[in-house]
Amino acid sequence: MVIGHDKAVEESLAILGQEFFQLNWNFSPEPDSGSNELVSHWLGKEDEEVMVNVFQGRHLSEQFHRQDFFFIHFAYRGSYQALSAKYNNRITIREGDCYIGHPYSGYAAKVESDKECIIVGVLIRKDIFIWEFLSSLSADTAMLRFFLAPHKNRFAEEFVHMTLPAESPIWKLLGLMVVEYAHRTEFTQQIIKPLTMALSMYLSAEYKWQSLPENGTLTDKILGHIETCSDTATLSSTARHFGYHPVYISRLLPQKTGKTFSELLLEVRMHKAKLLLNNTDLSIEKIATMLGYSNSSNFYKFFKSYYGHTPRKK
Repeated sequence: MVIGHDKAVEESLAILGQEFFQLNWNFSPEPDSGSNELVSHWLGKEDEEVMVNVFQGRHLSEQFHRQDFFFIHFAYRGSYQALSAKYNNRITIREGDCYIGHPYSGYAAKVESDKECIIVGVLIRKDIFIWEFLSSLSADTAMLRFFLAPHKNRFAEEFVHMTLPAESPIWKLLGLMVVEYAHRTEFTQQIIKPLTMALSMYLSAEYKWQSLPENGTLTDKILGHIETCSDTATLSSTARHFGYHPVYISRLLPQKTGKTFSELLLEVRMHKAKLLLNNTDLSIEKIATMLGYSNSSNFYKFFKSYYGHTPRKK
């Protein structure tokens, strides 16, 4: 078990487990897609933007399908098989693992076990994710590119699969979300959306941490920190984070990379800016805020100095 023997969580898992088979699992082709591929549409109510579902059992055999929402699946107890369209992958999602899929990525979950398996799913509407949750996942350029993939290719087949430490705060947040959603009230969406935001931020940080090279040099670690904290990082805060004097860091980076701290920070911000401008309908003001600029005029100035033109939308 990952979350722990919390009575409220266990009772809530049982409630949502009973609701699982009452959800509208109506996989059907989209009339206007010109394809016979099955699509699972939003399973929550019309006024819901985030929902939590729970499979609890020993046997599950989903039809291979696509879905019109973002989803995060957690192997809370036991293991299961996930079939992905990419390279016909069939991977094992072990207890403590997380599988993240974006809209229209092919997917099917399979459970055949003599022991109970529990899969907790957090589902997020596509439009809400882009407008409200994407900013929390912009810390890592690779993760940001992953979540923006459907805007370039509706049927992008990428997915994220990672193992989460047992002590990660992610599990406590997930437990809170399970309890809240199992006992829904008129305030549930107001409560669960900030929890989802925090969950996604921890996931992004964990993904970045796991992608760092083992035994990386101090320079590697600093570059990773700049990438992850590009909206807030300063030379002073970065030096303090690693326990060095700012002067040491300011001399080290040009020696190892040929670029100053400010140049490296600007590079990361501008790469993220391009991704957001080319792949979303977010306003320039919103993007500027996400990237750590106090006002859009500063963003305009730095963007033009870096790319030679203003951040006009395509």
